[in-house]
Amino acid sequence: MDGHISEAIGRPDLIRLDDSLVCLRFETMKVVSALAAVRHLLDTGTVRRGDTLIDSSSGIYAYALALACHRYGMHCHIVGSTTVDHTLRTQLDVLGAHLEQMQPSTDLKLDQSRRVARVREILREHPEYHWMRQYHDDVHYLGYEAVAERIQEETGAGSLTLVGGVGSGASTGALAHYLRKRSVDVRLVGVQPFGSVTFGSDHVADPEIIIAGIGSSIPFGNVRHDLYDTVHWLAFDAALAGSVDLLRRHAVFAGLSSGAAYLAARWERGEEPERTAVFIAADTGHRYVDTVFVRHAQAARVEELAPRQVSGTDELALPWSRLNWNGSPAPGAAVLR
Repeated sequence: MDGHISEAIGRPDLIRLDDSLVCLRFETMKVVSALAAVRHLLDTGTVRRGDTLIDSSSGIYAYALALACHRYGMHCHIVGSTTVDHTLRTQLDVLGAHLEQMQPSTDLKLDQSRRVARVREILREHPEYHWMRQYHDDVHYLGYEAVAERIQEETGAGSLTLVGGVGSGASTGALAHYLRKRSVDVRLVGVQPFGSVTFGSDHVADPEIIIAGIGSSIPFGNVRHDLYDTVHWLAFDAALAGSVDLLRRHAVFAGLSSGAAYLAARWERGEEPERTAVFIAADTGHRYVDTVFVRHAQAARVEELAPRQVSGTDELALPWSRLNWNGSPAPGAAVLR
């Protein structure tokens, strides 16, 4: 029996969609990393119960950190993106977390930069606060070790292709790291939106809604580019098709990044059918009802979609591109300085 709701929320489901395609489904994925990170900080004496933990978030990590703080008796201060919605604001308020939300902005880079600047300002006023630095502190890798162990046990751990949104780098990077540590043959496939600096697509804009949480307009220290074998870039329309097909065909109600990962995993499975493709569904589809699922009638058939194979980021084009990354170093704009 779980001692706190966060433990149940953080435990993923492994769902076999067919013989060689598996969905690693989370209710809220970042709860895994936030819980383990806070527990480690307490165990090592870096923080104590009653301290205040602070970070910047576009949404999911804010909820995860608020739950971890509730679980371990900490105070939580979030500098939130303009994308934090009314439902999440209410949850954070009831959980006792303090949210400062940025003013509306159509510029993702400006939004992220302003959030980080505000965190630094608060830390100057309150040096006793602990900055969690979800984008840069590899303490956020720790929670995924148990998930990697479960993937190995339940899939039989032959040859795996792991597919997921890159985001801060912690989930896909950590899972690949821990699986390889257990001698599992893993190909790591990262999924990115167009417009993200992380793997060099910042020169290509998606005119539709940005896929939240899987890209970035600023460098992230937790992204280990050398771990990735392949990268897929998907525009909103392609990800929408994936999300709708995932629900229609397999009854899995998941978010936009999950649809993008599902589409990429289907392709990779077709390329190497002897490998089991495991893709990450990081959250449920509830916050995407009005922006994604309401448009289900417009969704393309996934069988009609295919990536443009490119040999460099200068060839990237909407709606879907694929590059053999082969562990290349980070692009200059993605290097943390």
